[in-house]
Amino acid sequence: MKRPELPAWLEPQGELLQRYADILAGDGVDHGLIGPREIPRLWSRHLLNSAVVVDPAANLVPQGSTVADVGSGAGLPGLVWAIARPDLQVTLVEPLLRRATFLSQAVENLGMSDRVTVLRGRGEEVKAVWGTFDIVTARAVAPLGKLLGWTVPLLHQGGRLLAMKGQSVAGEIESAAPEIKQYGLRNVEIILIGSPWVDPATTVVSATRGATQ
Repeated sequence: MKRPELPAWLEPQGELLQRYADILAGDGVDHGLIGPREIPRLWSRHLLNSAVVVDPAANLVPQGSTVADVGSGAGLPGLVWAIARPDLQVTLVEPLLRRATFLSQAVENLGMSDRVTVLRGRGEEVKAVWGTFDIVTARAVAPLGKLLGWTVPLLHQGGRLLAMKGQSVAGEIESAAPEIKQYGLRNVEIILIGSPWVDPATTVVSATRGATQ
């Protein structure tokens, strides 16, 4: 599958992203992590949709951040972020054995074991062993209210949650008001990012935990 034109900042990582795209189109489909119908839009719907969030110009993910991707599945967005931003240290958190095995194999095949860790477990188990992170993300994992319980405890005080969401996100934020208060989140906002490289733009809920660092 030929890759499309990439943003200038992402172009140096184009070959590695292509290798990951090939893994998704092969083993990802075989493992049931990517539907066959998704193959023609792997780049637009999945790879670029994820990558644009870590565009350095967007200032959402600072240089050298530690990142946890909760419910990583096929590695979206966490493995894409690690490829797109070689300065990041990324932990892929996935409770299901089949998916965690796929992720471990993909990380090894891409030669990224020095910067990417795969942990089979849930968020609370990760915190007990690995502590907290600068950035926590999740993509299409659960409604926001439930998701906050799995992600916010993994954040440093002053760390940022970047939850990739769909078009109904405003209603999710409203419904999650009690949890937002409970976890001491501030600066909760909806960010649309990625135009013209992705259409529609990627929707992200950004929120900061507690006091500033």
